[in-house]
Formats: sequence, structure tokens, C-alpha cells
Amino acid sequence: MTIAISGSRRGRVLRAATAVGSVTLGLLALSACEKPTPLATVTVNGETVTAEAACYEDGKTIAEAEAKKCADKKAEKTISVGPGDKIRIGVEPDMAEEGWMLFVNDQSVLPKPTEKTYYSFPGDAFFQKQGATGQPEPTEDARISVIMTKGGDFKGAWHIKAEQEK
Repeated sequence: MTIAISGSRRGRVLRAATAVGSVTLGLLALSACEKPTPLATVTVNGETVTAEAACYEDGKTIAEAEAKKCADKKAEKTISVGPGDKIRIGVEPDMAEEGWMLFVNDQSVLPKPTEKTYYSFPGDAFFQKQGATGQPEPTEDARISVIMTKGGDFKGAWHIKAEQEK
């Protein structure tokens, strides 16, 4: 026995099937998306560069071995710094609430974690590193690292490269 569906009913069935399929595909696409990480921002003379986390687990503590790998990652974004420029470094309020530290070329800039959202520094200070004799040596670039930490636990890292204008 064959059942015939009228033209108008066939159209409704087709539209309903299409709607169900669209909703299903939409839900699959959303479930594949990751929640964006907080951003660290570096601004010099009105130019702003934002970096997503090199690693971040939604505020959870990251294991020591993974934290070391993360801290060693290279910066994906670069900003230019001219002589006498100020470097402004900012973090999102959620990051500041946890606490964060600033490192330049793997050297701590802040003595302890801070809960401020913003700091400003003379850019020239970022282009020196400690030489083998202990004396500062000039460099052409600097790796700026924001490390989110709470109670000694590593929560995430953000890296931006600063290049000295010539």
C-alpha cells in the first residue's frame, strides 16, 4: 500500500525536517567552539596588540610540567617601541582578581603578584638584559610575559614581543 502526501503537506514536512536539521547542525557547531581566553593587552603610542593565552584552563591550576612548556612558548604578536615610548600593559578584570605577574625576557618586573588591571613602564627599560658579567646589555627585542597566578599556582600565560624601532 502506498500513501500519497499532498503537495501542501509535503512542503510542511520538508520545512520541518530542514528546521530540525538546521538546529542540530547549529548545536553541533556551538559545542565545537571553545570559550575565548581572557586577553592581555600591550599599548605603545596608540597602537594596541592583544594576545590570547599561550595556555589557560578557564582559571584552573595548570600542572608544573605543562606550565613550564607554556611559559617557554614564543610570542605570536609583536609591537614596535620607539625611544622614549611608554609601554602600557593591561589585563582583564577577571585576570587581575586572580593576580598576575609581569616578566620581561624571563626576568620578573613586579616583585609579587598584583591585582591591578594596568601598569605603565618606560619602554627603554625593556630593552636591556642581564649579561654574563651581571651588567645590563642592550637588546633589540623583548619578550613580555603576563603570568596569571594565585597562591603560587600557575593559571595561565600570555606573551607579546616588543621590538625596538631603529
